[in-house]
Amino acid sequence: MDMRGDDDDDDDGAGGRRGGGLTTGEVARRLGVAPTTIRSWDRRYGLGPAARDGGRHRRWTARDLARLERMCALTATGLPPAEAARLALDEPGTDTPPRAEGPAAAPRPPARGRGRAGTGLRLGDVRQECKGVARAALRLDAAALDALLKAAIEEHGLVAAWTEVIVPTLQAVGRKWESSGERYVEVEHFLSWHVSGALRRHAPPVPADRPGAVTVLACVPAENHTLPLEVLAAALAERNLPVRMFGGALPVESLVAAVRRTGPAAVGLWAQSRTTASRPLAQHVSGIEWGVRGARRKPLVLTLGPGWAGQTAPGLPHPSGLAEAVTAVESAVRG
Repeated sequence: MDMRGDDDDDDDGAGGRRGGGLTTGEVARRLGVAPTTIRSWDRRYGLGPAARDGGRHRRWTARDLARLERMCALTATGLPPAEAARLALDEPGTDTPPRAEGPAAAPRPPARGRGRAGTGLRLGDVRQECKGVARAALRLDAAALDALLKAAIEEHGLVAAWTEVIVPTLQAVGRKWESSGERYVEVEHFLSWHVSGALRRHAPPVPADRPGAVTVLACVPAENHTLPLEVLAAALAERNLPVRMFGGALPVESLVAAVRRTGPAAVGLWAQSRTTASRPLAQHVSGIEWGVRGARRKPLVLTLGPGWAGQTAPGLPHPSGLAEAVTAVESAVRG
């Protein structure tokens, strides 16, 4: 879905502001809802902007945005839209001023970058995009979520989008369901699924194998958290590095067979929990050799994920994040 909206709210190519304030498309991206939803709230409940550029184009002020944020927060709790709109309009400081007939001066919109999100999730000091992603996830709005994830990856790059937008939002959703009797498990699953889809759509085709350049990625046995490996696979493909992804809970014998058959430069083993991480397994994989006599090689084994904390050993690097993992693989392949 195009998050810009229809022709009465299009950006003008110069920050999207003809007469001051935000366009409907910009507001939709900040809040994580579809532009059609915002226009519907305007028509049905009177949650429209104070001003219109030229009497036609919606331009949203900081006060208008605060009222819509309140509306989003209320509907995310399950409150019917009509009741949520009534409360949003009654909120002190968000009263609806008279609608202007022409261009009107508006307070400067909130700057893009970092800010505190009012989504009901404890996001803290994060990028502004986290607010929109979190709202779309809470509302189970698939089209808006896909568009927001795509925009974040294209604007910031895969590594920064993952580290600064996706991970903080995933962590906030996880804290939400842990503290609310697991009421938000569906939100976490929904968000994870769409993140996975966004990674697949963004990543280029896996490059052809090059001798000694392949990276094997797998979760250790009994571990099923594959999303961090999916983003690493996508980041490596971006850099034209061939990857073999084996996903969740790969049995030991299958992992060993995969390493022997591919002869990788690096092997990434993900463990989310200390109960699944196994240093003896990592050491065993790091000792596998292949190649002709006199030129035998071994893989660099990367212990990935929080489960390896306290279980690292010489020769088993433990990258602290996605960027560090990519750097380690590139070094192993190109070295």
